[in-house]
This record gives sequence, C-alpha cells and structure tokens, in this order.
Amino acid sequence: MLRAAWWAVFALRKLRGDISEQGLETQVTRPPELAFDGLRGVEAVLRRRHATCLERSLIIQRWLIAHGSSHEVLIGVNGGADRIEAHAWIDRYDPAPQGEGFLVLTRVAARG
Repeated sequence: MLRAAWWAVFALRKLRGDISEQGLETQVTRPPELAFDGLRGVEAVLRRRHATCLERSLIIQRWLIAHGSSHEVLIGVNGGADRIEAHAWIDRYDPAPQGEGFLVLTRVAARG
C-alpha cells in the first residue's frame, strides 16, 4: 500500500502541473504493478492532499485501467442562474449519489 501511496503523491503533483496546460487530454502516469487493494493507499493520499473531484477521478480511473477495469470519468454541472456547481465522478465506480442532480457535459474515456 505504501508504494501505491507514493505513486499517488507523484501522480497528483504531475497532474496538477499538466492539467492547466493540457486540459482533459493530460495523461496520468501509469501506476506500478501492485495488488488492487493498494487503492486504499491511493484514496488516502488523495483525501489528505485535498485532490479536487476531477483530480481524484482521473487518478483513480488510471489505477482502475491498470487493473483491467475500464470506467469513464463524467463531468457535470447543476444549479441555476445564481449558482452553478461542477463535479466529476467515475461512472459505475463511485456510488450513484455522486452524480445525482448533475447534467453530464462531457465524458473522459478510459485510456491506458
């Protein structure tokens, strides 16, 4: 789990630098070959480092791809004229309420 956590630290740092230049075309670094349950370490790092929902979704999507599971990242909005909220989540991975009430604007396909 420790190696997975270190990968998450590195991946988040790189993603934060790359996403401002490359947008949704940015590629998250491939994780090391580790057991799937290392995801707990990845999730812990993302919480402690205050990853945004988009950063979290892209990094976990990459982990899932490396472990043979293909999921899209969905990006949506909700709200009205006075307040708009955006959110990103992983389709068929995150609990259903994650995207509840959000209109999906774009999908980031799984790519590995």
